[in-house]
Order: sequence, then C-alpha cells, then structure tokens
Amino acid sequence: MRRHLVPAALLLPLTLLASACDGSSAASSIGSGSGTDGKGSLTLNVGDQKGGSEAVLRAAGELKNLDYKIKWSTFTSGPPLLEAVNAKAVDIGSVGNTPPVFAAGAGSKITVVGALRGGSQGEAVLVPKDSKLRKAADLKGKSVAVAQGSSAHYQLIASLKQAGLTLDDIKVKYLQPADALAAYTSGSVDAWAVWDPYTSQVLKGGQGRVLADGEGVVNGLNFQVSAPSALRDSKKAAAIKDFVERLRRAQDWVYAHPDAWAKVWAKDTGLPYDVALASVNRSNATRIPVAIDDALVASEQEIADTFTSLKLIPNKVDFAKYVDRRFNDDLPPSTTAPRPSKES
Repeated sequence: MRRHLVPAALLLPLTLLASACDGSSAASSIGSGSGTDGKGSLTLNVGDQKGGSEAVLRAAGELKNLDYKIKWSTFTSGPPLLEAVNAKAVDIGSVGNTPPVFAAGAGSKITVVGALRGGSQGEAVLVPKDSKLRKAADLKGKSVAVAQGSSAHYQLIASLKQAGLTLDDIKVKYLQPADALAAYTSGSVDAWAVWDPYTSQVLKGGQGRVLADGEGVVNGLNFQVSAPSALRDSKKAAAIKDFVERLRRAQDWVYAHPDAWAKVWAKDTGLPYDVALASVNRSNATRIPVAIDDALVASEQEIADTFTSLKLIPNKVDFAKYVDRRFNDDLPPSTTAPRPSKES
C-alpha cells in the first residue's frame, strides 16, 4: 500500500542538509561565496553549510568584535568542504563524524582541531507506524535504505551488530536521502537509516517511529577541521583558536535559546519551524564542546576500520595523524555525556 508522500516542498530544503553526514561527494556541491565579516589584514577562509557556523555565530552574537576577517564559502555537504580544506581553499570548516574518516582514507591533508559531542537520538532506523518490526533484530531479511558511507550507514552497522546481525543479514538499498525518503514513504523499503532533520521530519509528520537509534551505539561527534598549512601560520592559527572558541560559546547559546535558534535555522534552511525545533531539541542543543583525546581518536578509528573492512575506504587510516590537540584548553573529555534531549 502506498503511504502518503511528504510534501514536495519539504524535499528541497532538506536536500541542502542531506549530505551533512554523508561520506560521498556530489557534483553540484561547490563552494560559493556568501559574504565577509570582521576587519583587519588577516582573512580566515571558512567553509560552511546551510544553517551552519555562520548562522549560529550570527544568531548568538559571536560575529561581533572580530579583529580578523572571515570570508564565508558555502558547500552543500561535508566531503566537498573537506576537499576545499585539502586544496587550501578553505582554512577551517565544520562537518560530522564520518567525512573526516573518508578524507583521511583518501590521503587528504586535513586536521581536526575542535569537537562537539551530542546526543544520538537523531541518528535512527525508522519504520512506518504500522510496521510489525519492533527491534533491530527484526530487520533480518528486510530491506533498509541508507546513504552509503554516511554516519547513518555506520549507525545501521553498529545497531545490527548489537542485535547479532551484519549487513549480510539484510537487504541494503544504498540511496541518497531524497530518494530514500521517496522509497520509504512509498513502501518500497521496510526501514530507513537516517539522521536529523529527516528523523524529526518523519516523526513530526506522523509517518513513522524509531526502531533503533544511535544512543550508546555511535559517538555523536561533530568536528571543526582545518588545513595543516593554516595551522602552521601563527597568525592564522590564532584566528582559528578564536573562531573555535566562538563556536563553543555559540553552542552554549543554542542550548539556552533552542526556540530562537530553531527560528533562525528554519529560515536559513527552509525547514518547517516545528521540524527545526524538534531537531534542535533532539540533536543540536544536546551538543557540548569536548577535548580531542585518546578516546575520541579511538572512536573515530573504529569507524574508519569498519568502513575499511567493508572496502568503502581503500586504505588503512591512522586517525591519530589527523588531529591537533593544541586547542583543547580545559575542555571535558570526549566521553562526557552530552546535554539531555528535550524532545521525547
């Protein structure tokens, strides 16, 4: 039976966010200029995504009193942003936990300089409300849509492992989010592994429920990633340190003002406000700045090794070579629990 489709108007804004956690690049994901902030002789080139660093820094009032310039470039996903970092076209940008692993596997020149850890309820395997599936173990023999090489891909693998299954036990349908959404709502697949704001869209639309989420299964990390050449420049390194600190303060603002941030995020991305607010409460506002430490490196190494074993990453990755701990300051360990979700 064909289920009600999500309104087409919701698909376009969400496709702008679709690849934020994706491990694959898109031909149209090209950086474009979107203005400059600050003053001074030094310019920090910052890669961004819709509803990303620029939006949250501006909303939190953290783009005031800059003694250096920030030149913004907007990308539709993490992988091409990191390609720009590798090419020295961008000095720093924010991405999810998976793109740096794939960039490292490709031998890109990137360095993780900052980290946020958030709740993982937004990383979910969704099933229709009337589905007979009740737990991850029930996925055996069923079809599941997921974006290949994405954070959702890893969450699906980890959830299956926890249930005593592997990818070989299910019928994997590798689909990008827009196509996966259509397959899910039409009943062409039994389940969909995805991330926020898609999770919130489906739940708010009454089109499904969570079969399994990433809590206790995935690390919930997001990163600020810099070009090694920028870090070797003492003046740029100082600007990077200041920029990362401003992002940390902005994250605290998001936690204290979820409604205000949801309004800004909805306007910037085209998301419906109720979906944006649900996603903020479930995912964004739970994030806290954490240190880049041995536990973080080990967690990312596990992701890298998993995808290497699946032959999605061609080479062995030593993730420890892709981090810089100089900006840790007095941050809590990466294993620190994120803020509790406000979304049930």
